[in-house]
Amino acid sequence: MKPPRLLLLLALVLTLTACGGDDGDGESSATTEAVTTEAQTTPAAPEGSDCETVEAPEPKPDGGAEAPEEQLETGTSYRLVVETSCGPFTIALDSKAAPNTAASLVALARDGFFDGGVFHRVVPGFVIQGGDPTGTGTGGPGYKTVDLPPPDAQYVEGVVAMAKSGNEPPGTSGSQFFVVTGPDAQLPPEYAIVGRVADGLETVLRIDALGVGDGPPSTPVVIEKVTVEEG
Repeated sequence: MKPPRLLLLLALVLTLTACGGDDGDGESSATTEAVTTEAQTTPAAPEGSDCETVEAPEPKPDGGAEAPEEQLETGTSYRLVVETSCGPFTIALDSKAAPNTAASLVALARDGFFDGGVFHRVVPGFVIQGGDPTGTGTGGPGYKTVDLPPPDAQYVEGVVAMAKSGNEPPGTSGSQFFVVTGPDAQLPPEYAIVGRVADGLETVLRIDALGVGDGPPSTPVVIEKVTVEEG
């Protein structure tokens, strides 16, 4: 691996931001300014990107949600259909590997927690990240769940996992999720794996193509609605 790529991966691992709580104290002004600029200028989606040109929505309040008290039904499969301004994609949840996180995401989706949010972080060939109601990279539902990933966890293209801060225990989750867009993100087994993209990977890669570094995409990508399918 070339040294610049190694340094980039190290920096990206360290900046997989946390969900909610006091972690907002560590937010950089650069990230805040970038999000604000996107909201004000609303640049057009690149020609041929198949993404709609939309304005970034107003930030939603941080926290305020309650953790679900019950697990998901055994023997039932759950999928999250994520409708975005770049098209839809579907996440097949792994409720066996991450029962607490999967139950949390289903409850949040049913409550409309993700609707009207954005993908606040797009790193080309690495991850797209959303699920923060504030759009800053520091927000969350107001509670945490824990599902420890296995030691041999692999974060490969299409895997959906949960972001956390570096000082939180492995497997800690709030509401911020990321989808791996490269062949192998080479992350340590510290991020709860909640499922993988079962349909619409082309949409994920379309969003990935809007990345310009480690921060907001070149044009806002809105999560219009997240619905739950049971099977």
